[in-house]
This record gives sequence, C-alpha cells and structure tokens, in this order.
Amino acid sequence: LQRDAKGQYLFDLLCHHLNLLEKDYFGIRFVDPDKQRHWLEFTKSVVKQMRAQPPFTMCFRVKFYPTDPAALKEEITRYLVFLQIKRDLYHGRLLCKTSDAALLAAYILQAEIGDYDPGKHPEGYSSKFQFFPKHSEKLERKIAEIHKSELSGQTPATSELNFLRKAQTLETYGVDPHPCKDVSGNAAFLAFTPFGFVVLQGNKRVHFIKWNEVTKMKFEGKTFYLYVSQKEEKKIVLTYFAPTPEACKHLWKCGIENQAFYKLEKSSQVRTVSSSNLFFKGSRFRYSGRVAKEVMESSAKIKREPPEIHRAGLVPSRSCPSITHGPRLSSVPRTRRRAVHISIMEGLESLRDSAHSTPVRSASHGDAFAGPGRGGRAESSERVAVIADESYSPADSVLPTPVAEHSLELMLLSRQANGAPCSIEEEKESEAGTPAAEAEAGGELRALCPGAGGLGPAQAQQVNKFVLSVLRLLLVTVGLLFVLLLLLIVLTESDLDTAFFRDIRQTPEFEQFHYQYFCPLRRWFACKLRAVVSLLIDT
Repeated sequence: LQRDAKGQYLFDLLCHHLNLLEKDYFGIRFVDPDKQRHWLEFTKSVVKQMRAQPPFTMCFRVKFYPTDPAALKEEITRYLVFLQIKRDLYHGRLLCKTSDAALLAAYILQAEIGDYDPGKHPEGYSSKFQFFPKHSEKLERKIAEIHKSELSGQTPATSELNFLRKAQTLETYGVDPHPCKDVSGNAAFLAFTPFGFVVLQGNKRVHFIKWNEVTKMKFEGKTFYLYVSQKEEKKIVLTYFAPTPEACKHLWKCGIENQAFYKLEKSSQVRTVSSSNLFFKGSRFRYSGRVAKEVMESSAKIKREPPEIHRAGLVPSRSCPSITHGPRLSSVPRTRRRAVHISIMEGLESLRDSAHSTPVRSASHGDAFAGPGRGGRAESSERVAVIADESYSPADSVLPTPVAEHSLELMLLSRQANGAPCSIEEEKESEAGTPAAEAEAGGELRALCPGAGGLGPAQAQQVNKFVLSVLRLLLVTVGLLFVLLLLLIVLTESDLDTAFFRDIRQTPEFEQFHYQYFCPLRRWFACKLRAVVSLLIDT
C-alpha cells in the first residue's frame, strides 16, 4: 500500500477481493494506541490516520446495518451481514428472549452444519457450540429440538435469510454500543440503529428517538449533546458523558454518519457539520458516502451471475466463520480446538484491548441475553495491511485472550460456577478486540504501510491540535481585520451615498477619526510611497 493511498483505495481493493458490490453497508475499523476505535475515513490517507507504528490491524465489518437485511440484492451481502449479526449475538449485543435465542441459534446450526444426522450429531451436540455469552442445558436442548424437528431441509441460504428476518424484529438489531454515563452518573450505552438513536441501561431500552426527531448532535470534551424535537414542538436536550474526549468525538462522528445515511434522500444533501457553534472552534466532519436510499436504488440495478460463496464450518468456541477457503472446524471437541488455537498462538504478539464499544450486559439470565463476549484482543493492536495471497480464516486466529490456556479455562470455569458476571472493565477488554469477531465478515487485512518517526503518537496529536487551533484563530482574526479595512476604505474614499453609509459618516466619532487620524495617515503613506517610487526611478 502506497504511503499516500486513500482509505477508499484499500476498501475498494478489499471489496474486489470479496467480490462484493453492495459495499456501502460495510467499513474498516481499527484501534489506536489509546485503545479507542475508529472507522477508517475513505477520503484521507490510510497511513496518516494511524497513530502507531506499523504493522496495523484493521477489521472489516458492517458499519450501517440494512433497514431490511432480507431485501438485500445479493446472497454474498446477506451472508456477510449474517456473520456480523451472529457475532453480535455471541457478544451479547443482540438482546432477545430465550425462545428467540433458541430459534436464532438453531438457524445458525442449520446454516452451518446442515440437517440433523443421528450418526454425526450425538446427544448433546449443540452444547459443543457457543452462540451466546452464556448457555444453559435447557437452552441447548431447545436449540437441538428446533434444529431436529423444524428446520430440516433448509439450505444454508434459506436458514441465513430466516435468521436475518428474525434478528431484524429485535429491538437491539444493529446496535453498536458506546459506553457512557448519564447526568446522574448511571452507566448507559448509546447506539445508533437503522431506525434512530437508542439508549440502553442494563438489558432495557430506556430511550428510542427516530432519526427525523434528531435535530442536532454536538460534543464538548467528554460531553455529548443530542437535540431532539418531538411532537407539539417539544424540544429536549439529552446529555451524556463519554469516558474520554476521543471516545466522545468518535460517538459524535458515528451519529453524524448514521443520521446522514438513514435520514437523507440523496448524498447531495450532506453538509459539513461542526461540533461547535463557532466555526473556528471544535471539530468539523462530513459524511462522504452514499445514503441508504441511493444504495437500494443502485442494488436494484445489479445484474450479474451470483458470486460463489465459500462458507466455512461453524467454529464451536467462537461462532465466527469466514467466507474464505480457510480450514473448517465443525463439531470439534473443545480439547482439540484448544490444541489447534495454542499451536496458532505460537509466535504471535499479545494484542491490546480496547475501551470502546462495550457489549451490553444482562442483569438476568432468564428472558434476555446480554453479556460480555470472551473476545480476544485483536482489533486493538494496529497490524497492518498486506492483503495476503493466502486466505484467512478467523477459525485459525488467536485465542480469546492472550493468557495461558489453562489459566483461561480455570478462570472461565470459576466464573460460570459462581454465576458472577464480568465487570464493566472486563467487558470493555473482552469486546474490544477479537480478531476473528471483528474480522469475521471478511477476514483480517494486512497492508504494508511505512511508519513515521519523531514524537510519540499522543504528543504529536496534541501538538497538531494546538497548531490547528492557533491557525484557525489567526485566520479568523486576519479575515475580520481585512473586512474592517475594506469597510473603512469604502466609508472614507468612496462616493457611495446610501443611507447606511451616510448615517455613519455624520456621526461625530467618525468625523473625528477621519480628520485626526485617517487623513494624516493617508498623507504619510502617500509621501512614503512617492519617496520609494522616486528612489526606484533614480536608481
């Protein structure tokens, strides 16, 4: 990848590799050294967006969830969205009742291992697969019962389509949660869905605001403001506090992009948005892609032979298959899976976690599923981008956490035995970077990007922000002085006799300024100018 290559180039290269045409729903995400997630901006250089030394890790995933995923034109697109929602289910982002959870898991089984076969699937076979943060024997029996009796004969494409239709009906479909606190200090998760802005607390949705009711979004430091105009001209302002200013800015940018994508009729209506009322202060951002309506119209015009889809077998411990030709691990005992993962881990670095986009946690295990995903630390360390010739399968990825395998097993067993949920901090760590989870829709990208020396990433960013602020202030000051100078020249030298100028000229203050200061200054300037001209003529 060339140093000046834009994000759009890398994204187009990846979509070409995946044979994907309905690509506007997807994006590339990475994590900076401060463990903050970012979406790769397609209009900017890839290298300049990275604040760490190469290699960088970037993950392909759904950025804008389709309003109706079953209406997507091509099966390859539906399959990638299916992988993403399955990942959301595994990490506890997609809240659902026990009956819905069993049905969704049964669809996954049918799509990835086919019809029930007594010879291949012994008693308790569904317990070998991890669909949710936590399982129960009763739920596993329900999953197997539905898979055996109700889904026989469904092709993978049909099962995936039914899965999407069911997932779309859930309240938390399309939720990518951002951890925040409300004005009372209570923990909450903010999210943007295809239908509007959502606030979650625990396993409940406490606010839902449609996109046409959102009038403005802005942030100052760690504080995020959402301006809402509801019926009967009722206007409210919702205020939330993000963990860091960078997290707040990312939340704001995600909100701007989602509102533009789902609300606007065409991309020509997109405007540059400022985070502050003063144009020389704060951040400015503009969504650069197409909007949902344009994407649907473009998809309807696609006419080609459906591309071949290489479905991987279900990975029991991760539920994260790949669309590439990677090795398949289906119905593999957990002991063998651990051995495979341990061999793959050799030579790999420990990956840092991310503190953003934590999964939603459920307070109970009865009717809802929401909990920390035992994700590894993949998205968190910037590794980079070579789009390798060999195919990548998340099944052959790193362990969920970079701890020793026996320590991981004991830790998980003790937690399950005690029934204690993970803490918020552990949730943040676990969700933040799962290489297979974040890259499950397309796999991990690797690209050669040259690094830059000098100041550390954090110091360089602070210096850049300060320099930009000073330049903006200087530019505004010079602009104002230039406008005042033009107005002064018009008042003193022009013959315009409008009412506005006449009123100003007749004021005592202006007459005093004109005769005592401006006229002497003009004579002095004219004298100096004549002297310089005569000197140039003589020489």
